[in-house]
Formats: sequence, structure tokens, C-alpha cells
Amino acid sequence: MANSPKSILAQRVRDGEFITAPGVFDMISARVADSMGFPAVYMTGSGVVASGLGLPDAGIATYTEMLSHAARIAGGISTPLIADADTGYGGAVNVRHTVRGYERAGVSAIQIEDQAFPKKCGHVDGQKLVPLEEMLTRIKIAQDCRDSDDFLIIARTDARKAAGRDEAMRRCEAFAEAGADILFYEAPATVEEMRDIGRSFDLPLMANMVEGGATPVLTPAELAGIGYQLAIFPASGFLAVTEALTSVYQGLRDHGASTASGTTLYDFKDFVKLMGFDEIMEFESRYE
Repeated sequence: MANSPKSILAQRVRDGEFITAPGVFDMISARVADSMGFPAVYMTGSGVVASGLGLPDAGIATYTEMLSHAARIAGGISTPLIADADTGYGGAVNVRHTVRGYERAGVSAIQIEDQAFPKKCGHVDGQKLVPLEEMLTRIKIAQDCRDSDDFLIIARTDARKAAGRDEAMRRCEAFAEAGADILFYEAPATVEEMRDIGRSFDLPLMANMVEGGATPVLTPAELAGIGYQLAIFPASGFLAVTEALTSVYQGLRDHGASTASGTTLYDFKDFVKLMGFDEIMEFESRYE
């Protein structure tokens, strides 16, 4: 379908448009982001695991749990969805199942990484890598099993923290040769390193902007200036929500008022509208 979200995103990437994608992790965050006109949103594995399970991003969530979240988010918004699929959740057959499942759920681009199971968040320590050949097989399976070339394959390496810069660059070069649509060199440590990455590859590059993480957080304009085309901000939303909840709950506990801390609450009527109650009321009125 020419006007499907994945076709729209693929064309934007091919046209060289810079893509800024905020992180979403539940349907409230997805609805808010969807209302703001971003070219894409990003389903963050860390956010999904934290919000859904209350656990760290350490390979605990299953394929079924992640697919369920991806399908729910993709089905509830009109913005193209980029989704984290971790390692592909197993061997060759599992990767095939993951790619097909995500695409048929309405995801527009899938991110697959070269960590060994169980994976870990890219901005903490302790990552272990699969052999390069195994990751290249994951990319090949994704290419062969997707229904459309518009379903973009984002190949991520975590080699920077696990094995160093040279290995990370070597792997990205191999990913490009294998046919990945977008390269994701995780956790560069300096702006100069990011410039080196930008100078080294012709494929679109994705930057992971995690406030407080391993990589300097730059603006989209700054990233575009050093050779990047996509920027995800996966943690911004759930860090903001956690801070706001902490403040509101402390005010309620200490002073008996949710607004005692000075935190502004989202207007309830606007929230009802954001969740689609207007459409529900209009629909019901046709049958009463």
C-alpha cells in the first residue's frame, strides 16, 4: 500500500529527510507522541520492559510480550512506528517469526542487534556479542522474510562497549554490505567519534540519544550536520513520567495534595479527548 505508514517512512528515509522519533512505551505515551506530528515514533524496549514488567532491560521480555506491545501501539496511532526487536528472540526460525510478526502487526521499521541472549541495555555495561556471521544471518533472514522492501531493517551493533571502536566499525561495514537499510552504531562516547561514524558510511545512520547515557545528546540539527539521518530519544518520555510521578506522589504523601509540589497536571478533559472519548460518544449517539 503506497500510503501505508511503512511506505511513508521508507520514502522519507530514501528522500534524505531527517527523522526524529520520540520513545513510546505504552498507549498514553504513544497517543501523546502521535498527536504531535513526528515523522516516526520509537517503541523502546527499555521503556516497555520497565513500564510493563517493572524490570530492567536485560532480555527478560519475550517475543510475545514485545509483539503484543508493538501491535497495540501500531494499531492505535497513525505515525510510523520503529520498534526494538532486541536480538530477534532466538535462532534463525525465531528471527524469521519476529520479522514477519512485527511487519504484520503494523511496524514500519525493525531494529535487530548483535548481542547474545540475554541482551542488555546498550548504555549499561556487560554486553556480549554473537559472532559477526550470526548477525549477518539475522540481517539476511530479515531481508528474505519481510513482505515489503519498505519494511526497513535497522542493524545495530553493541560492539563499541563490548569490544571497542574498531570492532564496532568493522561490524557496521559488514552490516552495510549485507544489505541493512539503516546502521545503528550504539554508544559512541564522544562527538568526534560520532563525526567519524558519519564520515564513514553512505547508509542512513541512527543515533540513540539517551539523557544521562553513554553518548553525548545532540539536537537533530547537530546530528544532521555530522552525518546522521535518524535520531531516537527512547528514554525522554519515561524519564519525564518517572520524575513527574515522583513529584506528584510526594506532594500527595507529604501534603495531601497532588499539586503541592508545583507539578502541572494534564487537563482531565483534554486527557479524555486524547483517549478518544469524543469518538466513542459520537458512535454511541448514532445507535441511541
